[in-house]
Amino acid sequence: MCGIAGWVDRDRDLRAEARTVRAMTDTMVLRGPDAGDIWLSEHAALGHRRLAVIDVEGGAQPMEARDGEGQVLAVITYSGEVYNFRELRDELSALGHRFRTGSDTEVVLRAHLQWGEAAVPRLNGMFAYAVWDVPRQELLLVRDRLGVKPLYWTAGDRHLLFGSEPKAVLANPLFTAETDAQGLAELFAVPSAPTPGLTVFRGLRTVRPGHTVRFGPAGVSERAYWTLETRPHTDDLDLTAARVRELLTDTVRRQLVSDVPLGLLLSGGLDSSTLTALAASDADGEKVATFSVDFPPDEQPERLGDWNRDSDAPYIQELAGRLATTHTTVTVPGGELLAHRPIGLQARDRPGWGEPDVSLYLLFKGVRRHVTVALSGEVADEVFGGYPYFHHDRPLDTFPWLSGRPSPASLLRPDVASWVRPEEYAARRFADALAEVPHLEGESGRERRARQISYLALTRWLPALLDRKDRMSMAASLEVRVPFADHRLVEYLWNVPWSLKNTGGVPKGLLRRAVGDLLPPSVLHRPKSGYPASSAPGYGQTLRALAEDLVQRNGPVFELVDRDVVKRHLAAGTPLPGPRAAPHPTGGLDHLLAVDRWLDTHGVRVR
Repeated sequence: MCGIAGWVDRDRDLRAEARTVRAMTDTMVLRGPDAGDIWLSEHAALGHRRLAVIDVEGGAQPMEARDGEGQVLAVITYSGEVYNFRELRDELSALGHRFRTGSDTEVVLRAHLQWGEAAVPRLNGMFAYAVWDVPRQELLLVRDRLGVKPLYWTAGDRHLLFGSEPKAVLANPLFTAETDAQGLAELFAVPSAPTPGLTVFRGLRTVRPGHTVRFGPAGVSERAYWTLETRPHTDDLDLTAARVRELLTDTVRRQLVSDVPLGLLLSGGLDSSTLTALAASDADGEKVATFSVDFPPDEQPERLGDWNRDSDAPYIQELAGRLATTHTTVTVPGGELLAHRPIGLQARDRPGWGEPDVSLYLLFKGVRRHVTVALSGEVADEVFGGYPYFHHDRPLDTFPWLSGRPSPASLLRPDVASWVRPEEYAARRFADALAEVPHLEGESGRERRARQISYLALTRWLPALLDRKDRMSMAASLEVRVPFADHRLVEYLWNVPWSLKNTGGVPKGLLRRAVGDLLPPSVLHRPKSGYPASSAPGYGQTLRALAEDLVQRNGPVFELVDRDVVKRHLAAGTPLPGPRAAPHPTGGLDHLLAVDRWLDTHGVRVR
């Protein structure tokens, strides 16, 4: 995986801006520790940091494509993996293209020369990239269908800046770190249901999943190249299960391709165990490397809200033994969580989820000591309907993972709340999302509700989840792939009726049926168990002490948050409302402290 950055400006000669372009690019050294370079022209500058995965020796970027006379036609800076690059390479070779490297980057670049923007729907993978068309003096930004890889941008009338992370854009003096009512609403009202295209920074946007952004002489334009399309599902249960198995088998096979060491994240749950079993069956006798997270005996996670929380260890041991994987457990003690607590804000450039961010980073850091690429079971719950709220009958009057939970917006000062209007904002964003759902004609009842929840999960919850995974993995210089996000599988499952997905009245019954022969019964029938959150007492105690100090010195966060409300929570020992979908006693404290530090260290002004 890599980090990309760039700057297009029609009013200045960017050949004189090497220092700024390099500064933008070098903010993302952790995304690409293996190499880095910039490309400069009069009105366009591209930067790249590389984590070498495919064609380690070749594939340097930014990469040029030239014509027969040596003139530059296009330049690309690219992050991600295209899993069908070999087939595309063969097709392009038959059309007369000649390749200098074995990288997927060159395939994507040549595909744009051949097909233009029509090349994008041909790509199967996770990617975010920019192509500068030299003859047309036009920039194209592209992001994968599910938004696995991030891409941020901001534009004025005559310039555009972009980067894999906000920090790349923040490093350019043309952009000022500010937030406004909309940004604060995103941060406090819908922190785990981000609005597609928006960020917490004023004027900074994301390329929406499945979209392109074009910047040329005519200005900026956005276009969707992929959306969820609703159609009748005609396969019966057996055919549906067989098709799911076929797609998963092909997807895992494609995503095992790597020129550097690769492993799998194994929690002992249904999703990660399915991927591990498929990988082991494709390994040709070689042992598969697997990894899991654990905590010291006195810091084991507890049940939180709807989430079951039994120990992962027995399931991992059984499956790893059955498949003969080489397994490594990464232990994360509370002291390490405290020592690395700033990593969430450093990696995200915005307040995140606190302790779960840090523990995930420490897991990835431990995995990175052994491999450069890891496969994860993320996205299975969104496409198969695995979360508890898929199975509740509660009224659908807000994002279901937020239902009945206090929002961090309840901490806002009255004057700030009257300006931000967080409740109205959250209600409007929820209504907007429901209005987007493409229903099947005549769809009603349980099927209609299931499709609505699926759409909300895929377009509002999943982006928050993927953003966390990308940022924490990249902070550890680890590439994490998500086979369940393969767009072919997502498209197919989108139209599978709930009665089939929930076959047997069991959550993810369809997936269990599709892979039943691969897994031991204990793993196959294991209930959903959320990502573990440490119950280390020292972590919460330290956060409480920091919050009490923050109240005493009246930190910057109290320009937004009601200090008296926080004092009452601390005095009563009650948890502060936090941004996470799953409740945890430290979530609100983490968020309060992170917002204060964000305003201070990032120099964020409130407008």
